Amino acid sequence: MAKIVVDGTEIDVPAEYTLLQACEAAGVEIPRFCFHERLSIAGNCRMCLVEVKGGPPKPTASCAMAVKDLRPGPNGEPPVVLTKSPMVKKAREGVMEFLLINHPLDCPICDQGGECDLQDQAMAYGVDTSRFAENKRAVEDKYIGPLIRTSMTRCIHCTRCVRFTTEVAGVAEMGAIGRGEDSEITTYLEKALTSEMQGNVADLCPVGALTHKPYAFHARPWELIKTESIDVMDAVGSNIRVDTRGREVMRILPRINDAVNEEWISDKSRYVWDGLKTQRLDRPYVRKDGRFVPASWNEAFALIAEKVRAANPKRVGAIVGDLASTEEVFAMKTLLGKLGSSSIDCRQDSAALDPALGRATYIFNPSISGIEEADAILLVGADPRHEASVVNARIRKRWRTGELRVGLIGPQVDLTYSYDYLGAGPESLAALTGQGSFADALRQAERPMVIVGQGALTRADGEAVLSLAAQVAVATGAIKEDWNGFAVLHTAAARVGALDVGAVPGKDGLNVKAMTAPNGLDVAFLMGADEVDVAPGAFVVYLGTHGDRGAHRADVILPGAAYTEKSGLYVNTEGRVQFANRAAFPPGEAREDWAVLRALSEVLGQTLPFDNLAGLRAALVTAHPHFARIDVIEPADAAAIEALAQVGGKTDSAPFAPAIEDFFLTNPIARASAVMAECSSLRSSAAAEAAE
Repeated sequence: MAKIVVDGTEIDVPAEYTLLQACEAAGVEIPRFCFHERLSIAGNCRMCLVEVKGGPPKPTASCAMAVKDLRPGPNGEPPVVLTKSPMVKKAREGVMEFLLINHPLDCPICDQGGECDLQDQAMAYGVDTSRFAENKRAVEDKYIGPLIRTSMTRCIHCTRCVRFTTEVAGVAEMGAIGRGEDSEITTYLEKALTSEMQGNVADLCPVGALTHKPYAFHARPWELIKTESIDVMDAVGSNIRVDTRGREVMRILPRINDAVNEEWISDKSRYVWDGLKTQRLDRPYVRKDGRFVPASWNEAFALIAEKVRAANPKRVGAIVGDLASTEEVFAMKTLLGKLGSSSIDCRQDSAALDPALGRATYIFNPSISGIEEADAILLVGADPRHEASVVNARIRKRWRTGELRVGLIGPQVDLTYSYDYLGAGPESLAALTGQGSFADALRQAERPMVIVGQGALTRADGEAVLSLAAQVAVATGAIKEDWNGFAVLHTAAARVGALDVGAVPGKDGLNVKAMTAPNGLDVAFLMGADEVDVAPGAFVVYLGTHGDRGAHRADVILPGAAYTEKSGLYVNTEGRVQFANRAAFPPGEAREDWAVLRALSEVLGQTLPFDNLAGLRAALVTAHPHFARIDVIEPADAAAIEALAQVGGKTDSAPFAPAIEDFFLTNPIARASAVMAECSSLRSSAAAEAAE
């Protein structure tokens, strides 16, 4: 630690701190435009100037000078930094005057208004007149894709967007062209960005040069009600803020959580909000003569009760979708149990995961933040760039330190970082239990990780592949006393929570394949399950939000609430329990899923033992106590991994297939989004051009 005096306050800070960080530690706010804690230092805006006593007789950029670079006083006194001296004030006012010389006066029509760093700093350091009489510089707007709107005349060349796309997203498609007054920020040949995280550049932009195109001219920040929630577009559980006006979701922004998503979210998480208001189910429907007709709740419930009473309880089952909260899954499992059925399955993709094998066999044991401790990672049938973009950014962050080696078994894809390609299928995985270059690298690593993706688990031999991956983890030392490097990367937000409550077939229960097969069920409940095809013959009850595949197959449609319209618990891929708040209300007659199940249970004569969400949550916590520990990862017994390694089984030689075919269209909300459809079409066109 080093001593430093900031505005008369002596503090101890690490010698590696920049002066800006030291001032922040002393409680002094330093204005900045180009500096960002998660990006490299550029030092090109000069707004963070401070005065260093004993240093050069001019202001110093506090972001670019470290505490260890300062000289002590003549008698060994700690270095002195001044942030409010006349020199500093005059220097910052001069910088601000230069920044505003060419900046257009279009705050009233700028989407950044009210959230603009330049506005805020101009209040403190701006002047009321301009000495600049020449013509202002104008820059043509650039096309960089369907998600980011550009007004490049506003750009102050802080290069945050360039550094983000290059360093964090790993897609070096933005840069500066020209020199001096003619320099401009643009993409290569003005093509659309191909990153799955490009929306973050609009958050980083300190002025209005880059804004969110789907949100353009929709609302002002002071009109919006802000609600903290959890994203369900993947299994990362990114922390988000949902901004609403009235009953309508206007935008979705990230919240800082260093343990999960830092301050980034994927484009699907950010821009899917327009899908929340299109193709919505807003009232019950029943199928009559092959066509859906509107019905009352009582009519729909009466028809369901008639079919359930006529069916053998063993031939009644439920399939849980990927976006369900844990409470409603628990309610559905409880209702089926009262009806005498154990046919429930949350694995609509037939992934070979079983809670009976132990919790450690289906969660991301080393945790997402644990990636930054890993020094060797093996990816098995996983494409984290498209399955969990934020996790991929974390892997890249560790890879950039030069202390991480990555190996991949599965489809050869661009992960934004280099890796050793080891093969395409289980045979390449089996080879790692013996000797080999990457096998030796895993053994020699202090913190090795084996990440198993859904592309390896949704096959017929998924259980054998999972066991083989556990064998590799045990053989290479990924399971240690202080480290569990066996990780399952999920793609469904509801999956871990549903596995935790045991939403898998019980004794004599049917799994997804059996329930969807011909003559499988008499009555099938689909809880937002839109990725399965139920064979003709079954009476299908669909409880969901959108007119997607599940609703098209249904005989009765019950409108439910989307993730922004209900309070609920979600468990992310690492087993972290997180709480999502309700930001809006469901449309029309739609209701929260647990409330629909509670009302239906009464009509079925098997009333569920709770009357409100608090009662349901209390019953859930009583049955599974770890759900009471919010934002905590319940430790899992690593002995389950060693037991899993003993399961064995015969593997197929077929290569692993991708778990996600189209990043932008993975669930009903995304498929209802016009923005996601445009992104998907653009990605398909680019892939076709590349193939030619």
